[in-house]
Amino acid sequence: MFAFTDLFQWDRFITPSIIKVFYWLSVVLAVLFGLSGLVSAVTLMGTSVVAGLLALLGTLLGMLIAIVAARIAAELVLIVFRINEHLGAIRNRGGL
Repeated sequence: MFAFTDLFQWDRFITPSIIKVFYWLSVVLAVLFGLSGLVSAVTLMGTSVVAGLLALLGTLLGMLIAIVAARIAAELVLIVFRINEHLGAIRNRGGL
């Protein structure tokens, strides 16, 4: 992970170390909201079966999209830091 002293020095980025935590938090939130939507969909089935099934499918699709979107966002952040590392290696090697 990272040391406490990394918070006060600018030699190392801490975002790549903690981005996985934010990804898993967003997955947990997506699942919790999905479970809430599933309960609402099942409750709605008592009133209208078709509307309940549509809400159920919408909730499952929304949960899947939220998890994939969180993964894409986390990977985009990590790609930016990888590009920075590779450019630093090229600069240190004398390529630029």
